Amino acid sequence: MDNATEVFQPLQADDPPVVAGYRLAARLGAGGMGRVYLSHTQGGRPVAIKVVRPELADDPDFRRRFSREIKAARRVRGAYTAELIDADADGVPPWLATVYVPGPSLAEAVARRGPLPVPAVLWLMAGVAEALQAIHGAGIVHRDLKPSNVLLAADGPRVIDFGISLASDITSNTATGSAIGTPQFMAPEQATAGEVTSATDVFALGQTAAFAALGGPLYGDGPAATVLYRIVHSEPDLSPLPEQIRPLIARCLAADPAERATLAEVVEWCRQRLGPDADAGAGPAVWREIAGAEATIPAPVPAPVPDPTPALDPTPVHTLPLIAPPQVTVAERPRTRRRRVALITVAAVTAGALLLAGLIWTAVEGADRLLHQDTATSSTPDTTASARSSASSSSSASAAGSESTSGTGGGAPETSSPSSTAATTPLPEAFSGVMLTKKNSVSIKEPPERDNRKGDIRFVCEYVGCSLESDTSVISLLYSKPGATLDSCRFALTGAKDHDLPLAAVAAGSEICVKDPSGNIALFVVQVKSTALWDTPGISFLTADMTVWRAA
Repeated sequence: MDNATEVFQPLQADDPPVVAGYRLAARLGAGGMGRVYLSHTQGGRPVAIKVVRPELADDPDFRRRFSREIKAARRVRGAYTAELIDADADGVPPWLATVYVPGPSLAEAVARRGPLPVPAVLWLMAGVAEALQAIHGAGIVHRDLKPSNVLLAADGPRVIDFGISLASDITSNTATGSAIGTPQFMAPEQATAGEVTSATDVFALGQTAAFAALGGPLYGDGPAATVLYRIVHSEPDLSPLPEQIRPLIARCLAADPAERATLAEVVEWCRQRLGPDADAGAGPAVWREIAGAEATIPAPVPAPVPDPTPALDPTPVHTLPLIAPPQVTVAERPRTRRRRVALITVAAVTAGALLLAGLIWTAVEGADRLLHQDTATSSTPDTTASARSSASSSSSASAAGSESTSGTGGGAPETSSPSSTAATTPLPEAFSGVMLTKKNSVSIKEPPERDNRKGDIRFVCEYVGCSLESDTSVISLLYSKPGATLDSCRFALTGAKDHDLPLAAVAAGSEICVKDPSGNIALFVVQVKSTALWDTPGISFLTADMTVWRAA
């Protein structure tokens, strides 16, 4: 952990730079379910993004289980768990985001420094037991508790990957025929495809604690079938374990699930053995020694800055030469006078041709204007009007316009130019990275973000979910292909009456159209939606790029 490169690996060519609006800063590792990356929330909080493997993502059964387990995992709250922040089972690919825990896994710590001392094992068992209490309280069985799923932070252990093991393991079992879970840390009923209950996780807790105390798996290594046979048919040899923790681990590893210790009993047993240190809060000192110095977390990846629009050449068009002068090199200078004369002649002829074309164009345009004026005045020839038109064609454009609009000589007023009456498209105004929380709002007519709730659009979260709401503006979610325009929003908002939009079906890339009473139209392109922990301050938010068309 002293070297950040041991923890934070650079992204490879096949790694995505962004997942659902989360910009990836480094790779943290990979497992049976997919790859794990470091990213940050909009507020800069580090998060771990797990991206599901393509072969799992293509399985409809996996997506259904993954979605179900994500919903359950969102209910888990615990001091010793890495909580789920956001997820999308229907994403391409599916993904989830959890709080990033700065610290090595138990497997990494043991590999680096060897077996843990007895006090550390007691603190470990108590912390993991509390984490399992929170997980089981949400109706979840972890099913894959093992040293690599226990992270050692400076203030205690954190259990990860809860609520998603069922989805990934069943798919793996179906695809490969292997046993569900990690063989060295299974319970007998799990190895024989029996009923899996909360007691199954207690068995895994005993194995994980034994691993920490021994520096290796209690049932040994070897082929999965061999290890599973030992777990199902033999009693574990506990003699290598420190005497102080043998009774507790033995109760956790009882073959009959009904005879195993409860999680509350594990916590109380550990507190009694730790004595005054438990009440004095001596755990963090133990974990700082075990985990070592924390690696420096890479900074958030900034959003790319779009290239500015190239500036137009300010040189007036009439100052540019009609024909570029010939480029004369040193080798061309000695050419004969006849050659130079020929070039000058060609240039003069070309310039004359262009001048003649311009005169012809002017004459044709003038004739067309006169023809239009005569047609508007009368359907029959009028020699007086014709003469007057001839006179006006030789005068200035402003004089001609003045005579036409005054109606002198009985002529009808000239109609306005089509360019002055045609409907014009308002210019778009772009606002990137607009953020909506439960404390602010967004206004379309005024500068976008407001630090109060008086703007047009508000972000609201309640028990049933999160939504966008407005008192006066209408809101419509687009279901067409990405790339909405003003016309797309005009069409979607025609006849729209909804003043609220549930965000359940909204994901990164979704497009939302809004129209306020003044006729201003806004297009929101969602970048990040974080609604998993809707009741946790600072965690729930929505960010979007906003484009506004005034009086559209």
